[in-house]
Amino acid sequence: MEAYQKLLQKNKIWASEQVSEDPEYFLRLNKLQAPEILWIGCSDSRVPADRITGTQPGEIFVHRNISNLVVPTDLNLLSVLQFAVEVLHVRHIIVCGHHNCGGIAAAMEHKSHGLMDQWIWNIKNVYRIHRDEIDQAKTEEEKRHLLTEYNVKEQVLNLAKTSIIQNAWKNQQLPHLHGWVYDLRDGIINPVFEMPAGTSIDPIYELNNL
Repeated sequence: MEAYQKLLQKNKIWASEQVSEDPEYFLRLNKLQAPEILWIGCSDSRVPADRITGTQPGEIFVHRNISNLVVPTDLNLLSVLQFAVEVLHVRHIIVCGHHNCGGIAAAMEHKSHGLMDQWIWNIKNVYRIHRDEIDQAKTEEEKRHLLTEYNVKEQVLNLAKTSIIQNAWKNQQLPHLHGWVYDLRDGIINPVFEMPAGTSIDPIYELNNL
């Protein structure tokens, strides 16, 4: 059986099991979406937000892209962010990277990867900013791990620079921003950066007319 056909088969089995365990399960899901968390994660298939956090459908609003980037020209991400903040009123936003990330590894290579070059350019910028700290690492693996952590921190900072977040902080004192790194080697999520609502940012990014 083809892989995509197996997905449909497993879906039917899963749906049947859910109804068997809880007859009202899909009725509740169909009526309301009220997650308190927006998750910005990597597209990597090994890092599903619900599985690694033990959450159920409806608990986390999810956006994923290569290497969990927050790019100011990415209308897809900004639309998700605006909906999550202004409509769903999420209380927390998590940027979750992971070790052994292909995008991080590609950014540290001196090779062209086609169209993806324009995307990982953003990761290379993170490396340039933190080059001195990263280059002190003894092995290439350690360098990639450090870049993963610095990349998460920079993406959280990028969130704080947006008018969406600054406006929400001014009027609602929410959401709180969190930077996490998931370790594929042991399955543990490690917090690496926090920005409670209202945290000061570099004045050049402050938007005082909101």
